[in-house]
Amino acid sequence: MAVNIKAIKGTKDTLPSESYKSQYIEQAALDIAKTYGFHEMRTPVFEYTELFDRSVGETTDVVQKEMYTFNDKGDRSITLRPEGTAGAVRAFLEHGLFNEPLPQKVCYLTSCYRYEKPQAGRLREFHQFGIECFGAASPLADAEVIALANSYFVYLGLENFVLEINSIGCPECRKKYSEALKAYFADRQGDLCETCLSRLERNPMRILDCKSPVCSEIAEGAPVVLDFICDDCREHFESLKKYLDASGIEYTVNPQIVRGLDYYTRTVFEFVSKDEKTNGLVLCGGGRYDGLVEELGGAALPACGLAIGLERLLLAMEESGVAFPEPPQCNLSIVTAGENAVLKALEISADLRAEGYSVNIDTVGRSIKAQMKYANKINSQYTVVIGDNEIESDSAKLKSMDDGTETEVKLSSFCEGFERAFMDKAVADFGNADFSSLTQIDINNLLK
Repeated sequence: MAVNIKAIKGTKDTLPSESYKSQYIEQAALDIAKTYGFHEMRTPVFEYTELFDRSVGETTDVVQKEMYTFNDKGDRSITLRPEGTAGAVRAFLEHGLFNEPLPQKVCYLTSCYRYEKPQAGRLREFHQFGIECFGAASPLADAEVIALANSYFVYLGLENFVLEINSIGCPECRKKYSEALKAYFADRQGDLCETCLSRLERNPMRILDCKSPVCSEIAEGAPVVLDFICDDCREHFESLKKYLDASGIEYTVNPQIVRGLDYYTRTVFEFVSKDEKTNGLVLCGGGRYDGLVEELGGAALPACGLAIGLERLLLAMEESGVAFPEPPQCNLSIVTAGENAVLKALEISADLRAEGYSVNIDTVGRSIKAQMKYANKINSQYTVVIGDNEIESDSAKLKSMDDGTETEVKLSSFCEGFERAFMDKAVADFGNADFSSLTQIDINNLLK
């Protein structure tokens, strides 16, 4: 029986020709987060199912329809994480980070899993960059989280996006809103989908997040949550807007935003693409979840955060023509002729690789002509041919593949000669480059 060598539906391979783009946006995310005082946390890919039932919410689409859940060999219910916040809160509690100075500010790059219809920017295995701020109740923390995402998108070169914000209130003022929603949807329950009918009594707010076209159309006429929030929640929301104004961050109030997870309170927000090809694509979502730490067994502790879908972000960048850095190059290809040349190439490559250079040597026994052809295909910056004559004379010609210039280099001190030629060209290129748009993060990376 032949092995099925196709990737499972809803998953995607990232090949070497594309992986540098993912590495770029991931490193940029960590760099931006660091400037705001957020540092990386890593959590397991699976957790006990009850963690997501309690945090995400039993009436959400994620829990009801989309989670990958199974029993392990110990007959324990295990779920592949559908999002990053629940695991971060669990780790925060398990390791006693609440005893550390607050607020605790963490970030993560993580894979997530949801069984939903694959489409552009939405996969069953996808990746998120997320941040969580534990222990800050002020709307200033909300504004900082939003500012971080805005800084990230601007740094990457995205232009056509908008920030939409809303407040869904606290549990107390949401009780009145839930009653209004029940009354509204009760008159239309004959048209609701089966899932939303089950939500009507338990959590009518989840109907607003239903992906059914019929339910979505009905929800458009539902009462607006901003009409029901209490004075404290309204003051929080007004302060958030004031802080965003002071930060120079433009936004619109969208009372339809409720987010798809039950743990949100007060602030919710989304960054949405307005580019012609990706219009309406949600690039980032987040908000405040002041009750989640307590819900999972901790003390009452405020928190807020966000998550950015990296596949969606890449799609938006590519469709809008955002420039990526050049893919990494091979610095040097050593072309060899004979066994003695191979030994010398191994010696040179070991020394250069220890200094951080990318070096290619032939491992399949090609001719000199074929080795040069391969060096050109892998975009080597330099080549050097080593044979018996070069070894005997202790001299070889280092060739720049960019302009064809050659430099005589002693094999006995090849590393020094190569580094000198490499740096001379780098300095020349540096002098001709335009650095007017560089940020401090770019400069720090250049200096590493």
